[in-house]
Amino acid sequence: MNRTVHPIETRSYRIMRSIVDTATLAPHTRDVVERIIHTTADPSWRDDLVLDEHALTAGAQALRAQAPLVVDAAMVAAGVTSYPSICLVGSQPARELATQADLTRSAAAIRLAAREAADGAVWAIGNAPTALVELLRLVADGEVRPALIVGLPVGYVGAVESKEALRVAARRAGLPALSNLSARGGSAVAAAAVNALLYGDPLA
Repeated sequence: MNRTVHPIETRSYRIMRSIVDTATLAPHTRDVVERIIHTTADPSWRDDLVLDEHALTAGAQALRAQAPLVVDAAMVAAGVTSYPSICLVGSQPARELATQADLTRSAAAIRLAAREAADGAVWAIGNAPTALVELLRLVADGEVRPALIVGLPVGYVGAVESKEALRVAARRAGLPALSNLSARGGSAVAAAAVNALLYGDPLA
């Protein structure tokens, strides 16, 4: 996606590359690592992220083809300013389903979004581990076939476990996925990963 890169961003990327070595990484992997480090000013993300170049390529191609983008939180949607997204967590149907099915609203929203974006969507989970768990259930049941899952929920309850479950599904079933090892994550980080696939290298 073409965009005008601000001189501050250009300078920031050059400083970042003087601090952390990303030159040997594959193209999309490097884009995601650098965008997340740029967003957080935290070079330790380089060794926390678990990335697969083929999966990232599939996600980037899906976005170029205008595939649906589903997010679990309004803040993820707010961070991806140049691409429309589906976010149902604040909707009345999500509230009603959460009550009826004894789900969190985040999980209910994912279940509802699956009806709109069953095939070939990019899913970005940056807030709720329960959203990622529900998405993995839908995938296992054959109800959803994602182009890529950006699995970066945050928290001390369920985040690490849900991301490990995502990696297990990636290894066993070839599920295209992006995740990280630790409990950290968040909406800004998930949005940064999506933006990396949309924008590519700002210094190219």
